[in-house]
Amino acid sequence: MKIKFSFLGLLIAALILCSGFRAEAALGTDWHSNTITVTGTGIAPYGSHGAQARIMARRAAQADAYRQLLETVKGVQIDATTTVEMAMTTSDIVNLHVEGVIQGARIISENFTTDGAYEVTMQLPIFGGHGGLAGAVLERPTRVEPFPEVSTTVTVTIRGGYTGLIVDCRGFKVQPVMSPVIKNANGQKIYGHKNLDYDKVIEYGMASYADDMSQATRAGSNPLVIKAVDVEDFNANPVVSMEDANRILSENKSSHFLEDTAVVFLY
Repeated sequence: MKIKFSFLGLLIAALILCSGFRAEAALGTDWHSNTITVTGTGIAPYGSHGAQARIMARRAAQADAYRQLLETVKGVQIDATTTVEMAMTTSDIVNLHVEGVIQGARIISENFTTDGAYEVTMQLPIFGGHGGLAGAVLERPTRVEPFPEVSTTVTVTIRGGYTGLIVDCRGFKVQPVMSPVIKNANGQKIYGHKNLDYDKVIEYGMASYADDMSQATRAGSNPLVIKAVDVEDFNANPVVSMEDANRILSENKSSHFLEDTAVVFLY
């Protein structure tokens, strides 16, 4: 197996070698706020003092944070079957883009701890345009595909005025992913990233994930609430009944909440 030494990997290694570190961190991928946050911890090499010790400890903490960001990012699901690590392994371009995004991670806090170590907390957006993780791993479709037509076998009453869609997946242990799909009971995709404007997807994401209705603000003040009947594809993709699929597609023709990615999954 060929071993690749990336710029980010060499940077982290260099910081660690020159500074020393200890790994104490709180990792976290938050699918409600769509952020990845890690805390790196570092200590100065033995014998260093004053300003030099502070600089060395800070470098060590940054190196630890970069290392943790890389490991956490690798485990993020792009879709039901693909992780970021898989995409990085199969594409040098994706690998470079992911490394660039990680280097741009924002420091949100830093301080000395009571035992003399230094902590640096970094945050990386999953979305947010080309500065987010999605922009590094989601491929731009060659064209925007239309939403499927409403099935003629099931009739629904259109009410109009919906500001978004909430799919209640509670009880199914849905797996958050960057690029989810909503299917109808016949297995047809009724919502996927190829139906949407690519720049909007990488800026805002396709959906947010919430624990309850109070967190489902993305769907607006008058959301259409649909109960999932199942989840498929390693629990990543919700399935709705044929009637509810028809209702979603019919209401979207007048309200366009799918195009606006005003979608929330309760999980």
